[in-house]
Amino acid sequence: METFALNPTNDSWIDVTVPIRNGMLHWPGNPAIAISQPQHLERGDDATVSLLSLGVHTGTHVDAPVHFLVNGAGVDSIGFDRLIGPARVLDVGDALRIKPSDIASEDIRANERILFKTRNSRHWGEKDFRPDYTCLSTEAARFLVERGVWTIGIDYLSMGCMDTGVETHRVLLGADVCIIEGLDLSRVESGLYDLICMPLRLEGLDGAPARVVLRRRAAHAMNAERGSR
Repeated sequence: METFALNPTNDSWIDVTVPIRNGMLHWPGNPAIAISQPQHLERGDDATVSLLSLGVHTGTHVDAPVHFLVNGAGVDSIGFDRLIGPARVLDVGDALRIKPSDIASEDIRANERILFKTRNSRHWGEKDFRPDYTCLSTEAARFLVERGVWTIGIDYLSMGCMDTGVETHRVLLGADVCIIEGLDLSRVESGLYDLICMPLRLEGLDGAPARVVLRRRAAHAMNAERGSR
């Protein structure tokens, strides 16, 4: 049985969210990110008020089934059990395309939340989109679905590859796997963590920006967690 204790005063939480900022990196063809301040204290207004324009798949975000599946569920329908609880970070090194052979030895089991740390996390400070980002192959997506994972995350703007991304998303979302994209795992090592991922409650939409934090769990907690399944 899962154990999860939230302690808001614990400073060991690691924020793995990419900050949203004006003109930041975004997926080609998606809306650009623009921030303005139509009201500002320094201009004599009573308050500072910012205007934010962005697509729902900006930065760190969660994909919903309706993103790729006709009549699929919206992001506000994703269960909290997919978004909060123990998660395992797997470092796949400099792999260009994650294949089943890259993760076959990890003993991935049903109901796990798996976050892939890749070379992508080194590139979040760059201005231009990288089409050669590390991605999850469709074969690996099927591998993970067969093992019954609950959630999969990755550290760039898409889980799928440029050439097979649509099919990869359909495989995962069609199996009710929650997809978290745009993580910054540069300060995180492999291991077991507590995960909190809270996407905006956007009614029926295909995705939503999210705030995601991790907290390292002890090795014995990981063994106990896996032994209870």
